[in-house]
Amino acid sequence: MKYKQIIRSPFVLNLGGSLIAAYVRLIGATTRWCREPADLRDALGGELPVIVALWHGQHVITPLAWPKEWPGSALVARHADGEVNAIALEKLGFDLVRGSGANSVHSKAVARRGGVPALRALVRTLRAGRSVTLTADVPKIGGVAGQGVVALARLSGRPIYPLAVATKWGIRFKSWDDAVLSLPFGRGAMVFGERISVPEGAGEEELEKARLAVERGLDRAHERAYSLAGAKPWRRRNGE
Repeated sequence: MKYKQIIRSPFVLNLGGSLIAAYVRLIGATTRWCREPADLRDALGGELPVIVALWHGQHVITPLAWPKEWPGSALVARHADGEVNAIALEKLGFDLVRGSGANSVHSKAVARRGGVPALRALVRTLRAGRSVTLTADVPKIGGVAGQGVVALARLSGRPIYPLAVATKWGIRFKSWDDAVLSLPFGRGAMVFGERISVPEGAGEEELEKARLAVERGLDRAHERAYSLAGAKPWRRRNGE
């Protein structure tokens, strides 16, 4: 059996997803958390369902910030890494939407590269009353939000909330997405950023403003979370 066949076998994928889910729970149980807003149920409860935007490389432990009793779904790409993430998310209580919603900073490229079916599925999910989470930045271009997340907000009429979850201790990788492996037994912070709304009839100029607002909102949320956790300062990738 070839190497790729082994690592993509159901057994290996399920094992990998189970280990990720167990590790996320370990981080949650052994970390002293600070939350902003302090009472998420009071702050966002009346807004549900919402769109939760994340950065690639910073998203692994973000399920810890979502109240278990709130219905939630996550967008997961259809590739080998995505399968492992999908299994982990299901074990952490999330439903799945498969596809890619942030293919490019250009709206036409979203359609060309298969983002439309994912957007339609996400809109249906929101209309059914389930909040959705998705990474906002373009694959292989960390820190640059795609049009997918703002297009979703326009189509669904639901607001976007940037989310950052950070721990004091972590291993940082020199990867395109500045990935971090959070470590247990320290301080941590969960920060939801300011609300971003997109009008139903928004044109290209308004969509671009909203896209930039998502970038700035995510960077601000990460700056705040890293500061509250006492971690090495967040490296902002977008100007004000």
